[in-house]
Amino acid sequence: MREKDLRLALVCYGGISLAVYMHGITKEIWHLARASRAFHAGDPPDSGSEAVFHALLTEIERNTGTKIRILVDIIAGASAGGINGIFLSQAIATGQSLDPLTALWLDTADVDSLMDDDHRPLARISRLWANPIARYAAGRRATADLDPQVRDEVLAKLTRFVQARWFAPPFGGPRFTNLLLDALDAMAATGDGRPLLPADQPLDLFVTVTDFRGHPERLTLHSPAEIVETEHRLTLAFSNRAPDNSIGAIPDLVFAGRATASFPGAFPPFSVGELDGVLRERGQDWPGRDAFLSRALPRLAAIDAVESAVLIDGSVLSNAPFRPAINALRDRPAGREVDRRFVYIDPKPNLRSVHVGRSGGIEPPGFFQTILGALSDIPREQPIRDNLEAIEQRTRRIAEVRATIAAIRPEVEAAIDDALGGTIFLTRPTAARIAGWRAKAHLIAARRAGFAFAGYGHLKLASVADQLATLFTASSGGDRAQIRAALWSHLERTGMATPGAGDAVAPFLRAHDLGFRIRRLRFVAGQLPDRPPPDCTPAALEQIRRAAFTALAPYLALQRLPADTILPDPIIDPAAALEALAAQTRLKTIDDQADAALCDALWPLPKQERRRLLLAYLGFPFYDIATLPLLRGDLGDEFNPVKVDRIAPDDAVAIRAGGAEATLKGIRFNSFGAFFSRAWRENDYLWGRLHGVDRLIDILISTLPPGEALPPGHVAAFKTRAFRAILAEERPRLPHIADLFDTLDREVD
Repeated sequence: MREKDLRLALVCYGGISLAVYMHGITKEIWHLARASRAFHAGDPPDSGSEAVFHALLTEIERNTGTKIRILVDIIAGASAGGINGIFLSQAIATGQSLDPLTALWLDTADVDSLMDDDHRPLARISRLWANPIARYAAGRRATADLDPQVRDEVLAKLTRFVQARWFAPPFGGPRFTNLLLDALDAMAATGDGRPLLPADQPLDLFVTVTDFRGHPERLTLHSPAEIVETEHRLTLAFSNRAPDNSIGAIPDLVFAGRATASFPGAFPPFSVGELDGVLRERGQDWPGRDAFLSRALPRLAAIDAVESAVLIDGSVLSNAPFRPAINALRDRPAGREVDRRFVYIDPKPNLRSVHVGRSGGIEPPGFFQTILGALSDIPREQPIRDNLEAIEQRTRRIAEVRATIAAIRPEVEAAIDDALGGTIFLTRPTAARIAGWRAKAHLIAARRAGFAFAGYGHLKLASVADQLATLFTASSGGDRAQIRAALWSHLERTGMATPGAGDAVAPFLRAHDLGFRIRRLRFVAGQLPDRPPPDCTPAALEQIRRAAFTALAPYLALQRLPADTILPDPIIDPAAALEALAAQTRLKTIDDQADAALCDALWPLPKQERRRLLLAYLGFPFYDIATLPLLRGDLGDEFNPVKVDRIAPDDAVAIRAGGAEATLKGIRFNSFGAFFSRAWRENDYLWGRLHGVDRLIDILISTLPPGEALPPGHVAAFKTRAFRAILAEERPRLPHIADLFDTLDREVD
C-alpha cells in the first residue's frame, strides 16, 4: 500500500459569538484525527461521524491502494478562532476529549453568564427608556423566523444588555477567565492520554494578541544606524516539544485565550493581574509562570513590568494569522509522502463583524463613519491576499526547481555515466559500490560546476552553520546569534570559510552537513512515479518508496538532539563542540545504512528503473549545485506544493446553499447573536458539525493520487451517512431546535 500523510495547518478566524459554530467545525476535525489514529493502529472506530471517517479511509485504501494518515500539526488562531485553536491543540497533544466543551459553549456562552456583576441592569425605572432601543435593535429581520418563546428570550436578554451600565465593558473579564479555566479543567478529566500525533511529530499553536500600549522594537537602518518603533502585534507560540508532550500549562493557555478574545468594548482589556487574582481565588497554582511571561512578554519581563501589560483582541491587527503558520513549515519532519494543506476557517465570508453605517454605495463616508470604520471594520477585515500570494510564491519556487532538474537531467546522467566509465555494475549495485560511486560523483560535480561551485560551497557552508547554531542553541540554551557568530569565526580561522577551501572543508561537511543528506533522499523520493512503470510491480515500487523514507528517518531525528545531550560550549570552544557533536551524530554510519537500505530496495525493480533511480541518487550533487540557491529561504523538510482549502458556510453546500445568512444565527447583532439565545447557539453548533464534515470529506477525497477516485456516488453516500450520524447524536442534546432537525431530515434526503 502507498502511504501518505494529509497534514493540516489550520488558520482559525475571529467571529465573536460564531465561536460556537467554529467549535462544531473543530470538533469534526478532532473526530477525523481520532478516526485516522484508530485506522492506522487497527483499533475499532468510535461511533458517529468518527466511524464514517474510519469507513471512508478504509474505502480509499481498498479502492485506490493509498493509506492516508491525517495529522493536524499547525494551528493558528485569533479571537474566537484562537480559543477554538487552543482547545483543539490541547485535545490533539494530550488525547483529551472536546466533548465537555460542547455543554460549556451551549450553557455559558450567554449574555447572562458573561455579564459582569458590576454592570448588570440598574433599577428598572432608571432604564425604562432603553427598552425601545432594545426592541429596535432586535428588529423584524432578527426575530421574524423564530417562535415567540425564542423571540421573547432574545428580547429580554437584549433589554438587560442595553440597560447595563454604559461606557464600560458589559462582559466580565474574571468571569471569562473562570470559564476558560473550567473548560480546560473539564477537558483534563477526559480522554485516554494518547496524543493524536506520532511521537516525533511537532504540534505548533500560534495565538495572536494585540498589545494595546505597544512595546519598543529596534530596527537597523543605514542612516540612522538604529531606530525604535512601537510594535503592537504579539504572537504567543506553544508547542508539544516539552517532555510531557503537553501544549502548555493550563494557566498559560488561559492567558492566551482570554487575551486573544478580549473584543474591544465587550470585554475589559486583559492583564496578568486578572489571571493571578482568579487563580488565587480558585486556589490553583501557575507552574512556570515567570518563564512563560518572559517568553510571552519579553520586553516587559526584562524590566520586571509584566503586570503593566494591557492586552486586547488578537483580531484587531491579525484576524487571519497565516504568517506564523507558514513559517512553521520549515520545521516539519516528513518520514513519508506529504500532502500539505492550509485550511482556514472563516465563519462569515464577506460579512463584517462590526457594521458602521451603510456599506457600499458611491457616497463618501461621513466623519464618524470614517473614524469608527478605521478603528473597527478595516483592521478586523484585512484580506488574505498577501498570505495566499506568499504560499503561491513558495509553490512557484518549487515548480522552478523541478523545471531546472528536468532541464539538466540528461546532462547529469551523461556525466555520471562518463564518471563511472560506463561500468556494467551500474545496474548491479552493492552498498560498498554505491559509497564509492557517491564519492566519485561529488568530485566530478565540483569540477564541472566551475566558478559556480565556489558560490554554492559558500552557501552550503552557511546553511550548515545555521543548522549547527540551531542544534547547539537547543542543547545549551544559549544565544543563537552569538553561537552562530562563534561557529563562523572558527570556520574562518581554520580556512574553511575562505574561497577555494576545497579539501579543507570536505571533512567538516562529511561530519556535519545534515541538510545535504536530507535533500538528497527527498530528491530520490520525489523521483518515484505515482504508478508502477512497465514491468514493475506495485510491491516493488512501494518497497523503494519506503526504503527512501526509512533511510531518511535517522537524519530527521538528528535535527533535534535528545533533551539530555550535553556538549561543550560552542562559544568558548567551538572546535571541541563540533567534535563532540560529530561523535554524537555519526553521520558516516548513517550514510552506510542509507546506502544499504536503498541497495536492497533497488534490486526488485526492473533494470531500467533501477538505473534511473540510482543515477538520481548519485547525481544529486549536480542537482544540488543548480537548485540550492533557489531554495535558500525554503530549506524545510516538507518541500512540496502547499494547497489552500477553506471551510466556510459558503463552501459546504451538500445540504443547503445560501452561506452564513441561510444557516447561522450568530451573525446577528454584529456577530454577537449567539450570546442572546440558547436556541441560536444550538443552531450554529449543529451547522458547524455538518459543514465541518461536509468540507473535510471533500478535502480528504482531494488527496487521492491523480487518476484515482472512488466509485460514482460513494462520496455523496459517505456524506449522507455522516450527516445522519451527527443528527442522531445531537438530537437529544439540542432540544431547543427540534424544528431544525425535522427540516434537516428532509433536506439530507
